[in-house]
Amino acid sequence: MTTTPSSAPTTASASAPRSVLVVGGGAAGNAVTILLRRAGIAVDLIEAADDWNATAGSGITLQGNALRVLRELGVWEQVRASGYGFDAVGITAPDGTVLHVAEDVRTGGDDLPATVGMQRPRLQSILIDAVRASGARIRLGTRAESLDQDDNGDRDRDGVTVRFTDGTEGRYDLVVAADGLGSATRCAIGITDKPEPTGMAIWRVAAPRPAGVTRTDLAYGGPAYIAGYCPTSDSTLYAYVVEASRDRAAVPRESYADEMRGLAAAYGGCWPEITEHITDPAKVNYTWFDRMLVEGSWHRGRVVLVGDAAHCCPPTLAQGAALSLEDAWVLARMLTSADVWDDALLQAYYERRIARVRPVVEASVRIGQWQLDGDRDADVPGLMGRTMSALRELP
Repeated sequence: MTTTPSSAPTTASASAPRSVLVVGGGAAGNAVTILLRRAGIAVDLIEAADDWNATAGSGITLQGNALRVLRELGVWEQVRASGYGFDAVGITAPDGTVLHVAEDVRTGGDDLPATVGMQRPRLQSILIDAVRASGARIRLGTRAESLDQDDNGDRDRDGVTVRFTDGTEGRYDLVVAADGLGSATRCAIGITDKPEPTGMAIWRVAAPRPAGVTRTDLAYGGPAYIAGYCPTSDSTLYAYVVEASRDRAAVPRESYADEMRGLAAAYGGCWPEITEHITDPAKVNYTWFDRMLVEGSWHRGRVVLVGDAAHCCPPTLAQGAALSLEDAWVLARMLTSADVWDDALLQAYYERRIARVRPVVEASVRIGQWQLDGDRDADVPGLMGRTMSALRELP
């Protein structure tokens, strides 16, 4: 992929609407597509996966600030009906004894739950339906092969010519890179930041929900750093255990269920009932925790990053999806209210988001590092509370 950035602004002509290419059909890409289409902007969305990742993943924890954006997208009622809302988090001993239950911060405002757990494929399905209904042009199984930006100073003509892997070309006023943690677009525009492992890894699985699971409960200690679960519907949950990261090549895929079940078997309370269902290695996911925060700017010319392409953090605060959705919301609002799309606008987007994202990334990483270091004096609840409380403010 090659790109030659330009800094000249782009304005809409009276005869043609602005056009945007969104690269990636995850939460951020879907959200920005819906919002831009609502404003009458022509949007093409390309997604590398043939199936739009419609069945990928186990569960997802959506904090209130994520729910606030989903409400703006017009899908909140579907999310509420499909997920499991709750307003507290429990801390347990490894044997299942409940040590403390705290009211969770309603980061989306008092009129939304603090948290909704959902099956990740269900959330993706809801967003896919909303993208299709928006009238965006969708191309699955397609990647951007090259990006060529103009540098002729013509405000009416400057843009990006994109060549796709199917041999076709498109011409756009802006490209939004929402292609995730391993973003090829980020690399193509010369941003060299890459995700770095934090030293932790997580085992995750979807399972039936025991009747006693009505919120997220977290156990610290035992054979894992964290053992937790989150209800995702009236009948389902997803469960996870966090350990020190291991060489992926040393963990055979067919042993995933045995590996996770061995760790989970050490925990009490609702865990024995959950553990009974950890039997199919194909349904168990193993992933390292990564961190990344692109500094300086999230754009080059008319190509701009959103979501995991710009930042990622361990899920110790469950803010990955929320921050990505906020990126999409903020960028769309700025684009649809501006007469000119230029470097100043995209830099303002970065400055607005970096002030919000950096504290969350740093806190998420710090919480994990405290556990890796065995720091018994660390103020985990205090750091969590301060960080989450700040997110009540609009992004």
